[in-house]
Amino acid sequence: MKRSLSIEFSRVTEAAALAAFAWLGRGNKNAADDAAVKAMRLILNQMEIRGEVVIGEGEIDEAPMLYIGEKIGLSRPEDEEITIAVDPIDGTRMTALGQANALSVLAAGGKETFLKAPDMYMEKMVVGNEAKGMIDLNLSLEQNLRRVASKKGKLLSQLTMAILDKPRHGKIIAEMQQLGVRVIAIPDGDVAAAVQCCLPEAELDMLYGIGGAPEGIVAAAAVRALGGDMQAKLIPRNQVKGNTLENFAFAEKEISRCEALNVPINAVLKLEDLVRDDNLVFSATGITTGDLLNGIKRKGNLATTETLLIRGRSRTIRKIQSSHYLDRKDADLYRLMNI
Repeated sequence: MKRSLSIEFSRVTEAAALAAFAWLGRGNKNAADDAAVKAMRLILNQMEIRGEVVIGEGEIDEAPMLYIGEKIGLSRPEDEEITIAVDPIDGTRMTALGQANALSVLAAGGKETFLKAPDMYMEKMVVGNEAKGMIDLNLSLEQNLRRVASKKGKLLSQLTMAILDKPRHGKIIAEMQQLGVRVIAIPDGDVAAAVQCCLPEAELDMLYGIGGAPEGIVAAAAVRALGGDMQAKLIPRNQVKGNTLENFAFAEKEISRCEALNVPINAVLKLEDLVRDDNLVFSATGITTGDLLNGIKRKGNLATTETLLIRGRSRTIRKIQSSHYLDRKDADLYRLMNI
């Protein structure tokens, strides 16, 4: 992927974050997500790429989401062929409630870079470079933590693990705390925590838990670019949310989609299965301030953003601070950023 094209993807997450920010604290997560999707699509369709969304927020019948299989970009013969994994808002509820750590994120790569999978649940485990090769989802979480602690020369009581604060994780959190592990329970949005595990100054030793597959693939791109390690499993909805008729119906669709894509369910996927090469770029823009990025600050028609941009091949990490004058030069984008 061209270096100049890599930089362009920062504009995509910046636009989505600015559009979502217009809905900050207004209690309507669907409206925030819709605005972010539309802004992201608008900028992507202006780019000199022949793009395809390979993992997103739904299927074609669920538009206006950026759906799996959607074609984006100017799509001229001379344009570079790109695949994209997107999550216009990682933390829609946090945006709606004005809470910390909400991001707009995407990963872009070559034609075969990313695993193609449905929007479903994914069990994830992430560690940084120091513990690379020490995780195995076929083992218990305690065994994995002990392996990571041994590799890093730490006691269990010196490990810090991030996990989504969901009812499905309540027992796990209690068990890890009993082992002496420091547990950071995050309300939503596990992409930022996955990235934090792999940064040079990382304070998190591991991310574990069941979250969304789109977030998992986007996170895997950053993990690979930063030299970390990750394993995952795709899990049908009924195994996560319970055996109701509705959940069984969802699960049947998920299983059917996985079969069509030749993707295994309940099987360990290694990092190289999730992201197959380093021809990628990861971009994340803060919507609200968190541990990874500063959120948007706006005064009148001037807004400032902070974006993390990582290139896989060079393992270059950039933090980009930008000022945006929100005038009416692009009427469609202006409307999304102002409600």
